Amino acid sequence: MGNHGQNALAEAFAALVGPQVGDEDIDLVRAALTIALTEYPDLNIESYVERIDELARMAEARISDIGDAVQTIAALNHTLFEEAGFRGNREEYDDPRNSFLNDVLDRGLGIPITLALIYMEVGRRFGFPLFGVGMPGHFLLKHYDIDGRETLVDCFNGGDILSPQDCQRRLDEIYSGQMTLRPEFLFAVSRRQILTRILNNLKTVHLSTRNFRKALPLVDLVLVIYPRSPEDVKQRALLRYSLGQISGAAEDLEQYLKMSPDASDADEIRQTALSIRRMLALMN
Repeated sequence: MGNHGQNALAEAFAALVGPQVGDEDIDLVRAALTIALTEYPDLNIESYVERIDELARMAEARISDIGDAVQTIAALNHTLFEEAGFRGNREEYDDPRNSFLNDVLDRGLGIPITLALIYMEVGRRFGFPLFGVGMPGHFLLKHYDIDGRETLVDCFNGGDILSPQDCQRRLDEIYSGQMTLRPEFLFAVSRRQILTRILNNLKTVHLSTRNFRKALPLVDLVLVIYPRSPEDVKQRALLRYSLGQISGAAEDLEQYLKMSPDASDADEIRQTALSIRRMLALMN
């Protein structure tokens, strides 16, 4: 993807998640499909939005009382996990396709966060509110009923309803007993945090294979959501430098120093930025 395509993509993403949009108004489906444009530039976003609309019509048809959380969750589970056949991709958890919403819709396979995104967006379409829960290693959803009671739903495991004890067991499986459940693990996260976690999952996959070209546009999109994140600005500088985008790397390093003048690595970064500037001066 050339620089121009990348800017157009960042602008399209900013229209959906920029500071002018209230967090609860973010259209997660279109935003997640915009992330998928990094891999599939010709993706027809609206055709996939229509698929989510259709799943919502199917689920809603099974519900007589949306206020009844147990009935509504059962209808969502039946529609998504039995009729539509969505399931967690245990065999190839790190496959990047598990993070692209179009692939998840086409293949019926995802990781906890993308399955949860589909589930919450299907529920949202007929007025059933669900919130993301950023439990370490295993994303969940929660619903609050009228009395403020919480129901935790695990979309990776067929929509199981979990107790806090179940959550501890999930953590034990993932972290071999080294992680104790803390109340804040089950707090609701913002829609911006959900999108950032999807972007960071994808970025981690690409960095692990040293595919800097694919990692860079993902950092660009994280910076659309959190433009004041010094760590991401620094990471983009390193990616740009590795890809030969030297002046962009220098700009990012200078931006990082403005944001974090007292960072532990500030002196080192200052030297690097200076040497890049000298190199650029010699090239001109």
